[in-house]
Amino acid sequence: MSYLSSTADPKAATGWRSPAVMLMIMAAAMQLSFAAWWNLMNNFAVHELDFTGREIGIQQSIREIPGFLSFLAVYFLLFMREQTLAYLSLLCLGIGVAATGYFPTIWGFYLTTFVMSVGFHYYETAAQSLSLQWLPKATAAASMGKIIAVGAFAQLVAYGLIFIGWDSFNLSFTTVFLIAGCLTLVVLAFLFVAYPSFREGVPQHKNLILRKRYWLYYALTFMGGARRQIFTVFAGFLMVERFGYEVHEVAALFFINGAINMTLAPKIGQLIVRFGERRALTFEYVGLIGVFTTYAFVTNVWLAGALYVIDHAFFAIAIAMKTYFQKIADPAEIAPTAGVSFTINHIAAVFIPVTFGLLWLVSPAAVFLVGAAMAGVSLVLARLVPSAPDIGNEVDWTLGFGRRKPLTQPAE
Repeated sequence: MSYLSSTADPKAATGWRSPAVMLMIMAAAMQLSFAAWWNLMNNFAVHELDFTGREIGIQQSIREIPGFLSFLAVYFLLFMREQTLAYLSLLCLGIGVAATGYFPTIWGFYLTTFVMSVGFHYYETAAQSLSLQWLPKATAAASMGKIIAVGAFAQLVAYGLIFIGWDSFNLSFTTVFLIAGCLTLVVLAFLFVAYPSFREGVPQHKNLILRKRYWLYYALTFMGGARRQIFTVFAGFLMVERFGYEVHEVAALFFINGAINMTLAPKIGQLIVRFGERRALTFEYVGLIGVFTTYAFVTNVWLAGALYVIDHAFFAIAIAMKTYFQKIADPAEIAPTAGVSFTINHIAAVFIPVTFGLLWLVSPAAVFLVGAAMAGVSLVLARLVPSAPDIGNEVDWTLGFGRRKPLTQPAE
């Protein structure tokens, strides 16, 4: 059985060769290289290339350009299947990470960042679409939580090896980038050989789709992209620039994040199934307002590290945004909307790193206070999510304070 020799129905496949398990292994393959790249990125930029907030902002904006162009994924589907797109994206990701250390210049780092990012973002687009097509609606949140947990375990492997090996074996940036990228390529080879070509659920439209009734999902996605930039770009940079975190210390911090995600993500998925998307998103954004406000004034290295861990833990709740869309979407529009949503998610990501990088030079606190205001806007949007979203019931204009509809319980 292999991708080239076998075709399978995703609903009939069971055991370790099921599409759900394949999605978990794909998530692990992605994280093996991306987690290592993310662990080393700020230290590589600061210690090897002498980056300031200006250069890191430019580099991060370049990283987000492929995400902004994710809508082009729908055109790739004219001549390839989504599973093929996911595999090719992992290939690009692995090569981009493996090559990073061999181009230790500003423009070299910009180039390898772009190559890596093309793989990362198109993988994320394809994987999200396949998850929403292959996973049953009633239990999708719980299954997505398990996928995140497996990805978190791969993060633990990457961060743990860096933490143990960086000083013990006097590793270089070039060596770690190369090993991480090659690990992704090895897992990709296993996927190619061990899994069949799974048929997609409902045949997907091969054109761009924007629906008025999806507007709340688009708005939540846009604000989620803006919030993510505050964390991924500036919270990590804060750890290195202000508090002097070394490579192995950043690895330890990320290791804690991965361990928490591996433990909490499945439980978060189950809680979303039980309590609904609106309550989950409300909890996330209330917490983020507090986290970002505290970031603005933190002076203690331990508190800063704790905030970083708490901030990262909230990411798993974004499952609720995906399952909200799954419940209101036309099944044939999942793939094209996944590409469009990734583009919407990255509109803010293209300009925030550069503009906020300049703001960082004037006032780092202002960056995080703006992030708190963004979380406030997201909180209002989250309250518009119905308690029981469905086609025809996409928005609750009472902000959740009107008469509640009972949550749909998963089938026994």
